[in-house]
Amino acid sequence: MTAARPSRITPHDIRLIAFTLVDRHGPQALGYADQAVWELEGKGEAESADAWRALRSEIEDALSGRIARSEPVRLH
Repeated sequence: MTAARPSRITPHDIRLIAFTLVDRHGPQALGYADQAVWELEGKGEAESADAWRALRSEIEDALSGRIARSEPVRLH
């Protein structure tokens, strides 16, 4: 078994990816994120599923107007 490697994706990257998906797919981006979570969980890839959950949350916030593309990323 190999050791988990640290992620190189930053919160800012997640923001950019979320807005790219929203720009390309609109509200359907949420469905794509849900599907990715479901498939990754089914494969036992919990860390990857968690990354998609974070992306899904950002997509949801972008669609609802709770965040703006240019505003600073805040971690809670």
